Amino acid sequence: MEATISSNDVLFVLLGAIMVLAMHAGFAFLEVGTVRKKNQVNALVKIMVDFAVSTIAYFFIGYSIAYGVNFFSGAEVLAAKNGFELVKFFFLLTFAAAIPAIVSGGIAERAKFNPQLAATFVLVGLVYPFFEGIAWNNHYGIQGWLNTMFGAKFHDFAGSVVVHAMGGWIALSAVILLGARTGRYSKDGRLHAHPPSNIPFLALGAWILTVGWFGFNVMSAQSIQGISGLVAINSLMALVGGILAALVMGKNDPGFVHNGPLAGLVAVCAGSDIMHPLGALATGVIAGVLFVWAFTQTQNRLKIDDVLGVWPLHGLCGAWGGIAAGIFGTKMLGGMGGVSFISQLIGTGLGVCIALAGGAIVYGVLKKIVGIRLGAEEEFDGADLSIHKIVATTDD
Repeated sequence: MEATISSNDVLFVLLGAIMVLAMHAGFAFLEVGTVRKKNQVNALVKIMVDFAVSTIAYFFIGYSIAYGVNFFSGAEVLAAKNGFELVKFFFLLTFAAAIPAIVSGGIAERAKFNPQLAATFVLVGLVYPFFEGIAWNNHYGIQGWLNTMFGAKFHDFAGSVVVHAMGGWIALSAVILLGARTGRYSKDGRLHAHPPSNIPFLALGAWILTVGWFGFNVMSAQSIQGISGLVAINSLMALVGGILAALVMGKNDPGFVHNGPLAGLVAVCAGSDIMHPLGALATGVIAGVLFVWAFTQTQNRLKIDDVLGVWPLHGLCGAWGGIAAGIFGTKMLGGMGGVSFISQLIGTGLGVCIALAGGAIVYGVLKKIVGIRLGAEEEFDGADLSIHKIVATTDD
């Protein structure tokens, strides 16, 4: 029986890892469909190579920082319990690699390639696992302190804050340090539209992410015994709420509609295991509204040229998700309880602060040493030709 349980857990987590790995294709095509045609190849290459760099950084450094586990034992030791620790690493790696995939969408069309790979290594090897260890492995006594002071630890079941808010707020630092794309704003501050290059690709990316997200959330139980239909249905209700809210708020805009489910799913990650489905629906609706409103404000009023809106989508909706778990996770609102609103506020705020500071330091140092932005002529020609010497499609 023990061997059967162990092998089932390995298969369960491995399937989750594969589903979340597939989500990186979603990140790629969401970016391909949103950026201008001359930057599509760069979007594809960035996501692919960022994943490879993330794997190396997390395998040798990040996983050990977060969980105190390394892989420098013999293969016989690593294969214990059907290699469960290895597939757990694979699963959590796909989460860690989401950080540069999120950032990629914000800095698209004007970021240098090699400095971004260096940033990926540091973010996945050091910055992300620092907070991951606090939230998910009780590092530095912070979770114990929250439990003592407010009756519950910071709760983030599947990474609203640990993954999404971290990625979104890191991206905000990078986007601000990069500055807006050339020609995005006129001298008098008026916004010049850069419409998505390919709506079908954008939609494909959103669908891949939406489907893969059920591996992201449900498999966060990390054992077959912990699987919960509640997590699946809460994810479903949140994505539906996000779609409908974005449809209404975005006035039928397909970019908003296809980002709506992602906003809802980002927000429900933290409390998907403890909310009532109606609470998950409300969480998704609020996230959809928040995304459309914040995207419009950042682009039009604040002049922050976040190409895919990753800060509103992941940063703000992720932070909302951390707080929402402390609201809709309470028994008073139909949840399972065991959460503290104050703990959720503090944990979310801590994640945001670490992400902002980490992003500012990493990209600030790179900007000073090697530069992080393409030259004006390179940006005009497009990242595809300037970096990869090829375009996405020919005119033949």
